[in-house]
Amino acid sequence: MNYLIAPSILAADFSNLERDISMVNESEADWFHLDVMDGVFVPNISFGVPVIKAINEKASKPLDVHLMIVNPGKYIEAFHSVGADILTIHYEASTHLHRDVQSIKNLDMQAGVALNPHTPINVLEDIIKDIDLVCLMSVNPGFGGQKFIENTYKKIAQLKELIHESGSRAKIEIDGGVGVQNASKLIETGADVLVAGSSVFGASDPLATISQLKHLA
Repeated sequence: MNYLIAPSILAADFSNLERDISMVNESEADWFHLDVMDGVFVPNISFGVPVIKAINEKASKPLDVHLMIVNPGKYIEAFHSVGADILTIHYEASTHLHRDVQSIKNLDMQAGVALNPHTPINVLEDIIKDIDLVCLMSVNPGFGGQKFIENTYKKIAQLKELIHESGSRAKIEIDGGVGVQNASKLIETGADVLVAGSSVFGASDPLATISQLKHLA
């Protein structure tokens, strides 16, 4: 099975961030997943441009930056300037989604669109061929460590069908409550990228957990 693992730095130990970045560099993970929260679009504040710049200086793998912020179009150039390789914005937060997606792609980043758990797949019909990634939130965005929402499997199947019918090449990313207990089923249903936060950084052996996620039977 050909899929990617993206450990979420939101769950890392921020007093030992360089250590945790080095761990991901040395691991079998494919991307760094970086959740930017503004306390407005979601009820939490995480980190922004300066921290991502510092992570980029130490990271040896692509930065998958997920903007959970209002008015994401205002900040596209700023996140490009500090090393974002994939930039994902929320459908619910972007008033001019097509324009924002084109702005991301014009800066040679991959463009992603994220959907909250309550947002139906069909809102992507007019944009699916223009994007590289769809991030399905499998928890309500804003906090790490939440319980996985089971309806996500149904949404993956619906999204896979839309991608196939449209001829899109977009990857399906799952963000929230992902761990070894549900990773196999997510991949079998059609997921291409698994974001794993607490299940990796809360493990007694994060390297072994990433390896386990990367080599599902």
